[in-house]
Amino acid sequence: MKKILISDKLSEAGINYLTEQSGLQVHIQTGLDEDGLCGIIGDYDALLIRSDTKVTAKVLQAAKRLKLIGRAGIGVDNVDIPAATEMGVIVMNTPDANATTTAELAIAHMMSLSRRLPTADSSVRSGKWERSKLMGAEVAHKTLAILGFGTIGRIVAQRGHGLKMKVIAYDPFVAPEIFADLGVEAVSLDDLVSRADYLTLHCPLIEKTKNIIGAAQFGMMKKSARIINCARGGLIDEGALYEALKNGKIAGAALDVFENEPPVGSPLLELDNIVFTPHLGASTTEAQVAVSVEIARQAVTFLQTGEAINAINLPRLSAEELKKSADYMNLATILGKVVVGLATQPIEKLEVALFGRAAEVETRPVSVAALVGVLGGQFSTPVNRVNAENIAKRQGIALIESKTAETEDYVSLIKVTGHCADGSISASGVLLGGHHPRLICINHFDIEVVPEGTLLITRHDDRPGVISAISAVLGNANINITRMQVGMADGQQQAMAVISVSEPVGEDLLKQLHNVQPVHQVTQIRL
Repeated sequence: MKKILISDKLSEAGINYLTEQSGLQVHIQTGLDEDGLCGIIGDYDALLIRSDTKVTAKVLQAAKRLKLIGRAGIGVDNVDIPAATEMGVIVMNTPDANATTTAELAIAHMMSLSRRLPTADSSVRSGKWERSKLMGAEVAHKTLAILGFGTIGRIVAQRGHGLKMKVIAYDPFVAPEIFADLGVEAVSLDDLVSRADYLTLHCPLIEKTKNIIGAAQFGMMKKSARIINCARGGLIDEGALYEALKNGKIAGAALDVFENEPPVGSPLLELDNIVFTPHLGASTTEAQVAVSVEIARQAVTFLQTGEAINAINLPRLSAEELKKSADYMNLATILGKVVVGLATQPIEKLEVALFGRAAEVETRPVSVAALVGVLGGQFSTPVNRVNAENIAKRQGIALIESKTAETEDYVSLIKVTGHCADGSISASGVLLGGHHPRLICINHFDIEVVPEGTLLITRHDDRPGVISAISAVLGNANINITRMQVGMADGQQQAMAVISVSEPVGEDLLKQLHNVQPVHQVTQIRL
């Protein structure tokens, strides 16, 4: 039974969707501080949040079972992503569920600034009738500049076209054809800010975008330009914005988000050419339902199938791709365990090669699965496909991938090779019937083994009596041999035995096996 904790307010529709699913227990407890969340999070497999819950490194350390953090909304700056990745916890959000709502708020702010609506409202309420003083500006035929051309930015562009505006955009991560398909001119950041009549921000807050609009950019802008931020606080240098508005370098601004929320004591509050809203980007009835239902669906899909939709810290793999790759990933993990088990020095480089039909699946999930096999059991935190690459980099393990449709003896094959200071160890495997893993080669020794349970792998001289001597040692210790395969290598006077035993053996017994005169090496691997 999987357990889900909801620690922020979600819509009733999203909660109902979760409670209707079999095999899930859903608990709701909102308003938890860090200590309160730490006290209970250890019992849960998934945590669903909005913006109030702060998922810190301390919380993640206490989350021993946690596999998923689901954010109902876009921003995940309230989650320690590096810590979650380190702990092998997937973080996902719902980037499209409230896209229309946020885009519409940006357009609303643009119109509000153009026609000075908040000032006009205040004027009428105070008994004034200042028509000539409240002169506005049309948006038609003006330049709408969009910083960040993801889902929200593209919706804003479409609305801008509907208002007969010239739309330009900057996003270094979007292909040129995407801009062209939407009739938007792709420009540089400097061109964007210098040509803008209305500059609206729709990019994430990351290290590279922190204060992306500052004094230098305000110095390039038209004095008649207006800036709108309904994305994340911190994209605009608020000190530089204050100076630009106060000194007339730009005409106005509208902010829905701030460096500190609420912006208590901010000098921006003293100005009359800026409009504020209290982080209302997703605050519509439709958006609240949409993000809640979407994160509920994503969480259920992950817990039931392993498909991580909209994962922040894991490459996207569809349910179909995951199903197609699952058996190969399992085989790669087994091969990784064999390779690291046989290594006598730390692995410095891991090569993962896919041949034949295996080359038809995505390479990276299979390679990461091999890393999981190599790294598993060596750290206090579980190693999985979320954190394996990060851990490997920290350990100084380089990952090399290759694939080819060509193969000789098998329809499909995976080969994992670990390179150490004292040499290399390779293990090759296939899927029998497309699903059942088989270990078919270790280094140059051809050997077909069912890779499960506990394996004893020996290197010994190829002479009569060795296998019976090994069997006698195990028999005297009441260790049952369930399978045994012996492999030969061309041109060598040594053989390899892979022995499946009923239970793990102790160090004393391993020493006894190693003391069998023709045996050079004995390794125990638990799969």
